[in-house]
Amino acid sequence: MEKMPFAEPWRIKMVEHIKMLSKEEREHKIKEADFNLFNLSAEDVYIDLITDSGTSAMSDRQWSALMLGDEAYAGSKSFKKMKNKITELLGFPYIIPTHQGRAAENVLFSALVKEGSVVPGNAHFDTTKGHIEFRKGICVDCTIDEASDPSVYHPFKGNLDPQKLENTIQKYGVENIPLVVLTVTCNTGGGQPVSMENIRKISEICKKHKIKLIFDSARFSENAYFIKTRETGYENKTIKEIVKEMFSYADGMTMSAKKDAIINMGGFIALNSQELFRECCTFNIIFEGYITYGGMSGRDMEALAVGLEEGTDYNYLHTRISQVAYLGEQLKKAGIPLLEPFGGHAIYVDALKFLPHIPQTQYPAQVLGVELYIEAGVRGVEIGTVLADRDPITRAERPPKMELLRLAIPRRVYTNNHIDMIVWGLKQVWNRRDKCKGLKITWEAPIMRHFTATFCINEK
Repeated sequence: MEKMPFAEPWRIKMVEHIKMLSKEEREHKIKEADFNLFNLSAEDVYIDLITDSGTSAMSDRQWSALMLGDEAYAGSKSFKKMKNKITELLGFPYIIPTHQGRAAENVLFSALVKEGSVVPGNAHFDTTKGHIEFRKGICVDCTIDEASDPSVYHPFKGNLDPQKLENTIQKYGVENIPLVVLTVTCNTGGGQPVSMENIRKISEICKKHKIKLIFDSARFSENAYFIKTRETGYENKTIKEIVKEMFSYADGMTMSAKKDAIINMGGFIALNSQELFRECCTFNIIFEGYITYGGMSGRDMEALAVGLEEGTDYNYLHTRISQVAYLGEQLKKAGIPLLEPFGGHAIYVDALKFLPHIPQTQYPAQVLGVELYIEAGVRGVEIGTVLADRDPITRAERPPKMELLRLAIPRRVYTNNHIDMIVWGLKQVWNRRDKCKGLKITWEAPIMRHFTATFCINEK
């Protein structure tokens, strides 16, 4: 009997018109933007894959929830609703709202990180690293070795290596390590998940040494989906059951709710410790706002509560992650080098293999992103040498082991016809890849330079 096809668990109720500029216009626009894709106007982009953060489509239930927003400065009903949903799903009793994930990091790290602090983790993302290094702390990447080879298959490339963590603790001393950051899924490593077994082991090490384990949880439900589909013993568990177990091993979390809570703006810190909660509240009031709104409107908190429920639905996750896999499968058929296995929110193109004639000091992943925009009006983002930034002390370049172009798929936004267009565009660049030239930086900020750096073509 022929297997029944699986369709999206939603219908389209509203559309947004987009337009494709001519190739000549796109060449002009990217030059005007100094070859930095962040500098492009959104209206000049046909398919926008620069991020899945805040770019997803909210549901009718979320839009309805907006109308219930209680905008009281203190003690908002909307905050209580959001807090109760977070506690129900994730288990943490103390909740601090922030305007987005990096704001949550700013508040939490203000309480925990100081000059000389060492923070181990699994490939810290740009804002995480930026907040730590801004405070003159040190990030130590303890990701498993398999994660640094795009061609190696491992079902949980986001795993943190327990021995590397133990070695780091022995090297720097427990007194200098205020927390371990475990990112689920690991964005910088290719949207790769962390297994429940690994979460459990890392939690045991942290408890043994009395070090706080904090999850960077922007894509926690996607991580739970991979545990369900890849890890033995979890195939019959629900997503919510897996999520509850994941967070039972942590002391707290930060979240950009612009990802798996499917909203346009918002985030939060969730903690078990009342003492740490109270310390963070002081910084939240300084940086964000009062502790029951923290940079969020009541209507956004209402939408967040609904989005957390929808984001932990298996059918939604299956559809979303299957679309990402479809893009990966089509590109793989075309012979385009990718990081495998495919991640939950994005496909990562291996720029070192795509453009082997361009050295990392000329930013091949940035080049690839520029060329894809010129070819098809598709905007991705560089996860490579530009994002890795300079060493905060020596100011030397520190090229990472992987040089990737991330194509992040917004949730419930694009159809597979759009995916086919992305594939076509990359094929065109692939066919003329030998003619692509490197870039050089003409201006950069002292930290997190990738957002605002300017480039020119390196003619040498």
